[in-house]
Amino acid sequence: MAQVGGSPRRESARGTRIEVSDGALIPGRGEKSAFSAWRISFIGAIALLVVLPLVSPDPYWRIIKFLPDGILKTFEVTVMSIAFSLVVGLITGIGRISRIAIINRIATIYVEIIRGIPLLVQIFYIYYALGKIIQVPDIFAAVIAMTVCYGAYLGEIFRAGIQSIHKGQMEAAIALGLTRGQALRRIILPQTVKVVLPPLGNEFIALLKDSSLVSILAVSDLLRRGREYASKTFNYFEAFTVVALVYLVMTLFFSRLVALMEERMSRRGR
Repeated sequence: MAQVGGSPRRESARGTRIEVSDGALIPGRGEKSAFSAWRISFIGAIALLVVLPLVSPDPYWRIIKFLPDGILKTFEVTVMSIAFSLVVGLITGIGRISRIAIINRIATIYVEIIRGIPLLVQIFYIYYALGKIIQVPDIFAAVIAMTVCYGAYLGEIFRAGIQSIHKGQMEAAIALGLTRGQALRRIILPQTVKVVLPPLGNEFIALLKDSSLVSILAVSDLLRRGREYASKTFNYFEAFTVVALVYLVMTLFFSRLVALMEERMSRRGR
């Protein structure tokens, strides 16, 4: 069994691959029907966000007006985290295939430790435990925790992507006089990017959902704003209904973008 990112992959004796992801389901190429599962879910969520405030302006319309800054904060944390995670993941992925034993061992230990600790525990540790040594602002603690966690998963994606490139290309580049570093940078990595883009998109969606955990650090993200409204008005059901619908719309929207990206890349590969 091999794990790429947050998606365990298993191969049977006959070579059949079963892939399960913890992110939103990516619409398949065959889902062109007007009543596809993705369209029903996406349009249904948007319809509820429109109908509920019309039917019951108080509290639904007030909740929707209360959340925009939380949505922006959620995207801020997600974008910063995925950007830093890409850097950490690339370094980790290269380290995982390095022939230098110490670098390979450090990268492997990092991946094994981080994947064995829940993200919530990592957030608490970085904010509270390390807070005794150095004071870290709430949002930066959240970004650091998300980066450390997802850097390990993205490292496995990059490792798998690099190893998917035929070894003959590296050998040919070395035969032409390039060093291994030059061959990796100029030949292997550009091809790897095309291979890993779809799973990176999946991880972005998963990170978007996991960003809700940063609300425990008093970061005013979408979930935190929903909790603040609910605690003031005691409209818990209504507040968390709207929060859930907003998260659903965002994840389904980005899942469609990932699907379109995969389709475009498959067309270019023909």
